[in-house]
Amino acid sequence: MAEQAVAEKRWVPRANPWVIAATVALAAFMEVLDTSIANVALPHIAGNLGASTDQGTWVLTSYLVSNAIVLPAGAWASSVIGRRNFFMSCIALFTVASFLCGIAPSLPILLVARVIQGAGGGGLQPMAQAIMADSFDEKRRGQAFALYGLVAVLAPSIGPTLGGWITDNYSWRWIFYINIPVGILAFFLVHRLVEDPPWIKADRANLKNLDYVGLGFLALAMAGMQIFLDKGEEDAWFASNFIRVFATLFVVGMIGLIAWEWRKEHPIMNLRLFKYKNFAICCLLMFLVGGVLNAATVLQPQYMQSLLGYTATRAGEALTGGGIALLIVMPLAGIATGRFAARNLAAIGFVFFTAAFYYTSTHTTLNMSFGENTFLRILQMVPIPFCFIAITNAAYVGLPREASNQVSGIINFVRNVGGSVLIALTGALVTNRTLFHQARLQNYMQPGVYGFDSRMNAISGGLMHATGNSAAAHGMAQAAIYQQLNQQAAAMGYMDTYRVLCWASVILVGFAFLLNKNRPGEGAPAGEAVH
Repeated sequence: MAEQAVAEKRWVPRANPWVIAATVALAAFMEVLDTSIANVALPHIAGNLGASTDQGTWVLTSYLVSNAIVLPAGAWASSVIGRRNFFMSCIALFTVASFLCGIAPSLPILLVARVIQGAGGGGLQPMAQAIMADSFDEKRRGQAFALYGLVAVLAPSIGPTLGGWITDNYSWRWIFYINIPVGILAFFLVHRLVEDPPWIKADRANLKNLDYVGLGFLALAMAGMQIFLDKGEEDAWFASNFIRVFATLFVVGMIGLIAWEWRKEHPIMNLRLFKYKNFAICCLLMFLVGGVLNAATVLQPQYMQSLLGYTATRAGEALTGGGIALLIVMPLAGIATGRFAARNLAAIGFVFFTAAFYYTSTHTTLNMSFGENTFLRILQMVPIPFCFIAITNAAYVGLPREASNQVSGIINFVRNVGGSVLIALTGALVTNRTLFHQARLQNYMQPGVYGFDSRMNAISGGLMHATGNSAAAHGMAQAAIYQQLNQQAAAMGYMDTYRVLCWASVILVGFAFLLNKNRPGEGAPAGEAVH
């Protein structure tokens, strides 16, 4: 046993760790990109397959549900066939499913293919992160996570741009076909370069230990949550029996999952890891970081398209500046993890978030230029590396190496769930605040109000010269002012939402200081074994 422990401690991968990191990052990038690249193509997909726009959204929902279910299952699958083999299986499944998505002749077949694709993709992110964690020593792990962070953050940023360009110039089917060569290359490189460390022990006997009950509760909870969030605003939330059913399924599934997994000897999701305070806080922070990142990535292009008249491609181009900023800042943040404590870096990132969202809330207007939109995106992206890398790195501190697969699975799981939750909440908040401001502004659309009368006279006077009809000019002027009112109310709704994100970031600054004060570049002594 002592010799085995020494061998494990001295183990290093045969290939260069940076080559391994780049290899697994390629596969993870392919999967993360696919979660956002299909968004802008939904109207084209629905139209081409003879489906409604509402039915088209199931293309996203089916993928996200399947993906969320598989994310925590990677640790169990690795214990059966080995982490490397599981990672390769996920790449193969994702690649084949991408081909099936591209050739799908109908929406039902496309949805089945997306479920398969989501299942394959669900194992790529956590296993890529776990492979990186084990391939580097603790002093260089933060720099490796900078590469992973670039994948996790940059891919959703360029996804809408790339998806819009491909859809506009070729066909929506090519957003799936482009995964095929990338998947084949990633499969080959992983087979040649990646190996399992000695503490990852595959045993086919573990096949019988699959936590079927836990998996069932997880599937029930994730399906209920995703459908509740996706369709809630559309169906007036709890006013709809449909929404109430899925909200109930989510609550029942989560309660059952927690109660069962806490007592299960071989759980599919090891919730006992939450006994470690540092890990529990990291999960909370990553939930919110994932939520803020995804919400901001949806809000800004949505604003540009709905209120500023941008095309999907043009809106995506405005986000490109944020991607360039990440390329510059991410490596610097990775280096900083070796010099500053994780909680200090995370706190700095959340302070930057606070400033960025406050600035965005005060500079979001209806006459913003392309350059101003790009600058706002850069401000929102700069804090991400400090928060993401610091929290990811801190999540492993004090935990045994044998738990790395579970740690990466849960961390990626909560980040994805946070994205789904905050996208839905911020979307609902924009709608509610828009309606609030519409009602308030309509009080000023009354004859006798100086601003309204002067605006009516100015517009109707110009229209009178063009139409020669006083009644028609008056009606057209009222319609024009009402349209301006709706646009202004919507802009104010977005401003309010950014202000809420600003206050949420203030709270996160305080949470960051609850993390253990680890020495920069070093992990704390390993905690007790977690079974």
